[in-house]
Amino acid sequence: MVGITARLATYTWGMAVRSSPRRLILASVLLLTAALTAGCGAASTSEPARSPSAAATGHGATVASFRNDYLVFRYPVRWKPFQFQVSGTLHFHPMVYVSTQPGSNPCRPSPMGTECGWPVDRLRPNGVLIVWENRGYPGWSLASVPGRALRVGGRSARSTIARPGACSAIGADETVQVAIERPLPENWTAFTACLRGPHLSVAEREIDALLASTRFLAP
Repeated sequence: MVGITARLATYTWGMAVRSSPRRLILASVLLLTAALTAGCGAASTSEPARSPSAAATGHGATVASFRNDYLVFRYPVRWKPFQFQVSGTLHFHPMVYVSTQPGSNPCRPSPMGTECGWPVDRLRPNGVLIVWENRGYPGWSLASVPGRALRVGGRSARSTIARPGACSAIGADETVQVAIERPLPENWTAFTACLRGPHLSVAEREIDALLASTRFLAP
């Protein structure tokens, strides 16, 4: 297990944060062209399927797999991944959302570029929402990120857990955030998980297992 379930301090992600209940406000400083180009890459594709080595989860469901150009991970089959075409982003690139309930495209054009909020309005009891993003910002380094040190897919990372944290905007009781260093200057992969009770311990174990299964396929 990666062991993210230890209680940790709150951390808000750098310059591209969810600063209101429904939207992500982008900073106006331009990202280095090379870093941005490397951070976005090809469009990702989702092909969830039963894993050949599917294991039982706490709810008796098997495990499915997600794979795109950047990473692969396993998740409980009762969760569903969904992706949206997103363009015009400056410091971040949403790769995939995974949730226990349906979602809608949270991104829209704005004078500042593209703004993204949460793809669900409110989590249901025992609901989960996961957001995977590639991010980049001039001057960013993992050393500047507070939290617990760990490794995800062989890469250095830091994690924080807050109750309720930023995910309170959609009714979550707990917010898990993990910053994973990429082998590109000033770039990282951001993982955010929103969890709603009452059975938080079950979702925490499943998040641990998902991160432990993660492997990166490209920088």
